[in-house]
Amino acid sequence: MKCIAIDDEPLALSQLAGYISRIPFLTLLKPCQDVFEAMQVLSEEEVDLIFIDINMPDLNGVDFVRSLITNPLVIFTTAYSEYAVDGFKLDAVDYLLKPFEFQDLLKAADKARKKYEYLRQESPDEAKIKDGSLFVKSDYKVIRLDIDKVKYIEGMSEYIRIFIEGEEKPVMTLSSLQKMEERLPSYFMRIHRSYIVNLRKITEISRLRIIFDKNTYIPVGENYKEKFTEYISKLSLS
Repeated sequence: MKCIAIDDEPLALSQLAGYISRIPFLTLLKPCQDVFEAMQVLSEEEVDLIFIDINMPDLNGVDFVRSLITNPLVIFTTAYSEYAVDGFKLDAVDYLLKPFEFQDLLKAADKARKKYEYLRQESPDEAKIKDGSLFVKSDYKVIRLDIDKVKYIEGMSEYIRIFIEGEEKPVMTLSSLQKMEERLPSYFMRIHRSYIVNLRKITEISRLRIIFDKNTYIPVGENYKEKFTEYISKLSLS
């Protein structure tokens, strides 16, 4: 499992990183001293588990987890027991009260591992998507698509159109946006009742329209505006 550790206290972060390094089923991507470092990692990597202190400057751990678009597993660490209720309201895997020992962290991490394995029990078709490929039926054929090359997906009644980078015509298949949304990786987002976009393919936004080329303007729907603008603001320099 790929994880990050977030704590504004250098000594506590160092101890936490040391504990994580001793657990064979965890890979620490980066120890982060604030949520802004963590945001950068989350924008570049798929993170399975977050260890996060609650009482931090700028943005506390509970509010940070609430703001996430993706839903990695979470283990809270803090010196203040009064935060426990808030932590569990967010369906946290565990809550570790400082100071804690290696065995405490190992027990919490093992709970996370079991939940992670349970959530990954999926059908072969779903596994293919997470492996980078999607197989769809179109025009009496089964076509293999590279998910990373998908720009956006448009819903049309009982069908969807999948627009691929470098391809002039979209691939049409019998399915629904809801079904696709449930199966796609975390870097895809539903931004309109008729559209899902690959967030990694966005290069320009104007007046809440995503511009893929001179002839393609994807609107951001009113019901999806808050989630999308929150994502953009996290990556913005201003």
